[in-house]
Amino acid sequence: MQPGSITKMIMKKLTSVLLVASALSSAIAQPALTIYNQNFAVVRDTVPLDLQSGVNTVRYAGATAQVEPDSVILRDPAGQHSLQILEQNYRNDPVSQELLLSLFEGKTINFEKVRLKDNTQTTELIPGKIVRSGYVPGGEAQQPIIEVDGKLQFSLPGEPRFPDLGDDTVLKPAFNWLLQSDKPGKFEAEVGYVTGGFDWSASYNLVSPEKGDLVDLVGWITMNNNSGKTFENAKIKLMAGDVNKIQPPRLTLLGAARAMNEPMPEEAGPAVTEKAFDEFHLYDLARPTTLHDRETKQVEFVHAEKMFATTIYIYDGAAGVGFYGGLNQEQEFGADINYKKVAVVREFVNAKTNQLGIALPAGKLRFYRRDDDGQLQFVGENTIDHTPRNETVRVTTGNSFDLVGERKQTNFRVDTGDKWIDESFEIKLRNRKKDTPVEIRVVEHLYRWSNWSITAKSDDFLTKDSQTIEFRIPVKPDEERTVTYTVHYSW
Repeated sequence: MQPGSITKMIMKKLTSVLLVASALSSAIAQPALTIYNQNFAVVRDTVPLDLQSGVNTVRYAGATAQVEPDSVILRDPAGQHSLQILEQNYRNDPVSQELLLSLFEGKTINFEKVRLKDNTQTTELIPGKIVRSGYVPGGEAQQPIIEVDGKLQFSLPGEPRFPDLGDDTVLKPAFNWLLQSDKPGKFEAEVGYVTGGFDWSASYNLVSPEKGDLVDLVGWITMNNNSGKTFENAKIKLMAGDVNKIQPPRLTLLGAARAMNEPMPEEAGPAVTEKAFDEFHLYDLARPTTLHDRETKQVEFVHAEKMFATTIYIYDGAAGVGFYGGLNQEQEFGADINYKKVAVVREFVNAKTNQLGIALPAGKLRFYRRDDDGQLQFVGENTIDHTPRNETVRVTTGNSFDLVGERKQTNFRVDTGDKWIDESFEIKLRNRKKDTPVEIRVVEHLYRWSNWSITAKSDDFLTKDSQTIEFRIPVKPDEERTVTYTVHYSW
């Protein structure tokens, strides 16, 4: 091999090594968030350290205003240094005149006093030594003691004018650490902690055509940052599920830290990817993003076209009837319990075969339908719970304008000696749509006793559970259908 070829090969390998090292350094320096939908998050950030072997004093002012101090973990991500926090002091005091005075105790600053003489206003600067600031962390402020011209006074001689602090770290929450390091070195350490002030939620928009059951679904993630800190170009993940927050913060942090340490995808993919994590689901934003303090940000995370979502009509005429021990509540209340509304329900399967198949976090689902000129109209909204893949979503969007139901009891007989009840009902269904036939599902609750049998019926029914049956009745336009049945209870 020619010397020139060897040199080129070495330079190519060296360039590759440098690129990998640069990428690793960038990944370590990039802040990361795992946001939970319970008003907290886990933060991973970096802090530059220049340590001596042994005990070091370090100040870190990059945490949020709602950090949980006892959740802090500090480590060398390269594994070259063994770090131990021997002592941690955390200050997050609200900035006040007393706090700034306390920073200059034992020092002399100027106090500005305005005087009025002969209708002329003059300003005088009075030097004063701050003997006691009056600031008591977490307690009630005391009177300050200021030395002016060798004399002590229990009041400020004027408006204090503070020297430049050099930076604004006093305005930020700050950790002061005593760190034990096994050897000297300068490196970027990783700090992680649990913090409040973050939350996220999911919302969905379902758009239907004028007619038909093939719909488009768009899902959005909304993130809120009220933590008191801006995260620049952060790697963000979202945890969905019912996480028990009442547990040692360190355990919560370690679980989420494992998720944040996973490698980033090499190629661009969907805006948000999803996977199971422990007993929950983790949503990973593919692109780093900046999340400012007091900012709300939306990202699209699911988009499905031509998804099948059928419309179901349900008449539950006894929805408001409960059984409280009376033998015949229907006769007691009469027409007051006759509920006429027919509910409109949309149903779809969360499966790949239906253009979905991704775990859907709980959130609001809005429904739109296009009218005959293509304009979108809002037709209802509801919420869905956390829904795993291959499960069915069923959401009530409102009540039908043109479908009417009526339910009444037609017979009731009871024999307390032989311990039986016979009860009969008549349900009328009317379809006032001009040209659209529908199927109405009539739900009946057999709540009087666990032992029952249907002794007479006008139509077939399905048994939904131990005390619920359902008739599925087709009704043509401008048609009225009548459903009857008799149930026999025994005990």
